[in-house]
This record gives sequence, C-alpha cells and structure tokens, in this order.
Amino acid sequence: MTQTTDAVDAAQLSSAPGRTRIHRAWFVAAVTFVTIVGAAAFRSLPGLLIDPLHQEFHWSRGTIGAAVSINLALYGLTAPFAAALMDRFGIRRVVAVALMVIALGSGLTVWMTAAWQLLLCWGLLVGLGSGSMALAFAATVTNRWFTARKGLVTGILTAASASGQLIFLPVLSWIVTEHDWRPAAVTVALAALAVVPFVWLLLRDHPADVGLKPYGASEFVPKPAPVQGAARRAVTVLLSAVRTGPFWLLAGTFAICGASTNGLIQTHFVPAAHDHGMPITAAASLLAVIGVFDVVGTIASGWFTDRFEPRRLLAVYYALRGISLLFLPMLMSSTVHPPMIFFIVFYGLDWVATVPPTLALCREQYGEDSAIVFGWVLASHQIGAALVAFLGGVARDAFGSYDMVWIASGALCAVAAMMALVIRRRPVAPVLSVRPAV
Repeated sequence: MTQTTDAVDAAQLSSAPGRTRIHRAWFVAAVTFVTIVGAAAFRSLPGLLIDPLHQEFHWSRGTIGAAVSINLALYGLTAPFAAALMDRFGIRRVVAVALMVIALGSGLTVWMTAAWQLLLCWGLLVGLGSGSMALAFAATVTNRWFTARKGLVTGILTAASASGQLIFLPVLSWIVTEHDWRPAAVTVALAALAVVPFVWLLLRDHPADVGLKPYGASEFVPKPAPVQGAARRAVTVLLSAVRTGPFWLLAGTFAICGASTNGLIQTHFVPAAHDHGMPITAAASLLAVIGVFDVVGTIASGWFTDRFEPRRLLAVYYALRGISLLFLPMLMSSTVHPPMIFFIVFYGLDWVATVPPTLALCREQYGEDSAIVFGWVLASHQIGAALVAFLGGVARDAFGSYDMVWIASGALCAVAAMMALVIRRRPVAPVLSVRPAV
C-alpha cells in the first residue's frame, strides 16, 4: 500500500458519519511491540551461554562477560544516533536494517572458534543492531504518534522487551540444555529475520503519512522534513544536555538501573543459581517469570506516570529494588522455594518500571529533543549494565560467588533513590487536546 493510498483511505474513513474506529496509532504501537519482542530474543541468550561457552572453549567468565559488556554498551551508545537516523531516513528503514544486523551477528556465532569472534559477533554486531531498536525507538514512536496516553504507551512498549524474554527464555534454555547452544543462536537469528516483513509492510514513520492527527491531538501535525546530519545532531543535543543538572541525575540513576537489571540479574542470575545447584532450565524459568511480572509492573508504571510525580515514583522504585537485592544472597539454593518466588515476583514488578517516569522527565526537561536525550540517558543505562556484566564475571572468578555483587548493587540502588528526589521540576506548558476515540 502506498503512502498516497493510505492517506486517501484514512481521509475517507475520517469522513464516514457515525463510524467508530481504532486509531492507527495503536496499530503502529502494536507493530513496534512485536518488533521489540523479536529483538529481545538475543538479549535473552547471554545468561544461558556463560556456562556452555566456558565448558566448551575454556574461556573465563570475565572474557565472556566482556562480550556481554560490549553488547550492552553499544546497545546504549547506538541509541541516540539511531533516534537521529530515524529522523533522517525514517523509522521503518532503520529498524529493518537493525533486525538484519542482529540476525547476522547471531548467526555467525555458530562458526566461532576464538574469543575475538565472540566479541565481534555477540558484542559488536548484535550490540549495534539491538541499540538501533532500543527504547529510543519506542520513544520516537510515542512522541510522533501519541499526544494523549504517552505514559501508558511507553509502559507497554517498554514491557515488550520483557515479553520477548518471557517468550524466548524457556524455549532457548530447553534448546541449550537438550541440543547445545548453537541451535539456540540460530533460533534467535531466525526470530529477528521473521519480524522484518512486519516492520516493512505495517510500520509507518508519521501520522501524516496516512493523513491522520496524532492520537489525542486537536490539530493535524505535518510531517517534518528529514533532518540532515544525524550524527551531528545527536552530538549537538548531548553537548547541550550535559550543561544541565537534570541530565546528569537522570543519566546517573539510569546507569544504576542498568547495572542492577541487564548487567546483574539478566546476565548473572542463571549462572549464580547454577552455582548453588539449581538446573539451568529452572533458573531460566525464574527469569521468564520476572518477564511476566515486568510486563504488569511496567504498564502499571506508565499508568502511574500519567497521574503522579515521576521523581517520587523513581525514588520508590529504586529503594524497593535495592532492598530486594540485599536479601538475594540468602535466597539462593538448589531448589525453587517460596521466598525465592516472592523475590522473583517483587523484582519483576520493578524491573524496568523506571523507564516511563525517566522518559517523562526527559520530555519535561528537553521537549522536542527528548527522544535523543533519552537515547543518551539510555546509553548511561547500558554502560552501567556493561560494567556490572564484566565486573560480575570478574568477581565470580576472584571470589567464587556473586554475593558481593548483589550487596553492592543494592547499595547503588539506594544512591539512585536519593538522586531521583533532587531532580528539579520544570513547568510544562499545557497541551491542547481533545478526548480521543478508542
């Protein structure tokens, strides 16, 4: 379907008297959700491969953790440039190419024989691809297609990553246990490729492409002209943001968020539980349960963000996360018992509940540049995750357990809670809107 045809059809539907229809923005959000789910498949794999790669190639956990660190760091550092590239070339093109890069990196790992190949495929290629589809992608879609319900949509799209973890973790852990790690890597590559047709055929860059207003807007918003100099703009926005205090507070809290989620639990929970005698499939299933409750917690957080002060929400989220991590060393055992289940549920509700209020504060502080600023804030999230992914492996090699890593991460979360409370508020001009149709 061409852009012209889409616009004509949209105009005809809009003029149909007494006709109620679902706004196209919700279909775009649905495609975005499915896309992020597909990309999340590879992010489900690292924690499952630490032990198999260590046993087959005799690489240290620190070496394997370094590959994860590169992946996580690039996931964040690529995001602001990807947001700018979406302004230049369009969302659809950038995301389709990113999915193919993920599939290439994942597929090539099947033939690796040396540690540098792990760093190249798992670290560089997949890091670049997944970074181009990071939360800056969700922020760009939300900013363009929605005026109302931004917090809720942000929560739903953020939960997509957890949904991918929920879908793929049990499957991938079974494949790794029963058929080795290589078929799992191929499965991830095929999952990323399977999403490409949906992106190309169904995703649209802007409501104006189909002759619509953004959801909840009172006026038609013309599609902006492509922005030249994507890399330059990303750097310019960063140089402007770093001169403001809120940027450093948001970046600092989000770095701790990444350290205590992607870098810590997602990377090291399975091998840590396996150290205590828990089967890999059981530990992976617990991570999948985190994914279940993460969906609930993140969507609820989006709803809360539309109604409550984001700074206070962040402080509560980080404080609760820190408390839960301090108890984790006492909960590790060879079996799944009720206190561990309680931790999994509690931690899952708080996993990325921090994203909607953080993104709301970026919008409040930085307006039209908020998607790119959030991309840089996300970069700090992934740098924090990368450091702990690497240092966690080093600590395990040095001390023989992860206990100190859990405790140190809990203390960092307490620091993040205090940082969130001192972010200054910025008055927001009222937005004209009408009550949107469902």
